[in-house]
Amino acid sequence: MKNRILFLIGILLISLSGCSLKKDRSKSAQEILGNPEYLAISYGGYRENTRDIQPTNEQLKEDMKILSAMNIKLIRTYNTKLAQASNLLEAIHQLKKEDSDFEMYVMLGAWIDCKDAWTANPNHEAENVISNAAEIGRAIAMTQKYPDIVKIIAVGNEAMVHWAGAYFVRPDIILKWVHNLQELKKEGELPADLWITSSDNFASWGGGDESYHTEDLTKLLQAVDYVSLHTYPFHDTHYNAAFWKVPEEEENLSDIEKVDAAMLRAKHYAISQYQSTADYIKSLGIEKPIHIGETGWSSESGFTFYGSVGSKATDEYKASLYYKHMREWTNAAGMSCFYFEAFDESWKDAQNPLGSENHFGLININGEAKFALWDLVDKGLFKGLTRNGKPITKTFNGNPEDLMKTVLIPPYQNEIEANKE
Repeated sequence: MKNRILFLIGILLISLSGCSLKKDRSKSAQEILGNPEYLAISYGGYRENTRDIQPTNEQLKEDMKILSAMNIKLIRTYNTKLAQASNLLEAIHQLKKEDSDFEMYVMLGAWIDCKDAWTANPNHEAENVISNAAEIGRAIAMTQKYPDIVKIIAVGNEAMVHWAGAYFVRPDIILKWVHNLQELKKEGELPADLWITSSDNFASWGGGDESYHTEDLTKLLQAVDYVSLHTYPFHDTHYNAAFWKVPEEEENLSDIEKVDAAMLRAKHYAISQYQSTADYIKSLGIEKPIHIGETGWSSESGFTFYGSVGSKATDEYKASLYYKHMREWTNAAGMSCFYFEAFDESWKDAQNPLGSENHFGLININGEAKFALWDLVDKGLFKGLTRNGKPITKTFNGNPEDLMKTVLIPPYQNEIEANKE
């Protein structure tokens, strides 16, 4: 009898040990961020021209399996009001139950607006208290329900940058909610290893114009667990085209060499925005990790600022180079990069199908992998996976010659000047 009791105790201890090991599989934000084995990406699963049609549970699971095959294990969402966020967490929860080896973590975004946002007279000195409180409340509830999945809460998305004229708030509003979440961590209402941040343009974090250098920003930098920084050289091919033009010393290069050189400049332009922010934070005597909360490159824009009559920045070849440049840089630097974005979303500029905002994805709306991912298709990483029931194939039917016909050569200085007139 004694031996039988000892045997049963042994079985129980092994069982408890197994449960403990399973629980420990859930990593903290500190362990995940900057780990190249846990690549990050920005995610929206919308297939239609409107967000009124939410992705289904099955569609969300399809997308998570595709991203997992790409070694993506950390995704970023943008608001808690729409059903996608809560449905996504449940879809990941189900996938983990179906496969104990499945890992996917979430940076949960809470959208923040100023008072009278999206009206003719937004009040940037005050906030939309009811809406913002509801966003934060839902983020808290979701984190409490799925603590093994939600590892970061981001208070606001580009909510402090002044060009977000329809809704931006001052840093004190973001600071208020960050403090609220940090207090809940101390009180045990939220996991102690949950990280709190705000995800914003590099200038909003002090890396640009001095008008952002306020006491409240300093307090915010002290309050967050890390800085989530946005950098978009793509947009600055129009707004700050000096770095993008073909300089005189490159005019004799081949066309593809000109493109390659321009994309290297884009990479270094992004690094310079990161560095200017890091230098400012350091100048305050503050030490905080910095990770890239957003950066990306559109593959299409039609006749717009960035297309054939503008900066000529958009095509899949350039987008592929930028993706690879950003992954190489951030992986080597020990930073996460929430690359924008996983899939094309046509709701962003529904009235203009060729609008650049619709085409930042690495996979298009038809489930075709863009040039940046062709090598993954060749390696068979998407074998057996589908999007909307269709297998993942290559754009251009995998024909590189057809793809290269779409590549636009960056303009020379005189062309840039003409476009600005």
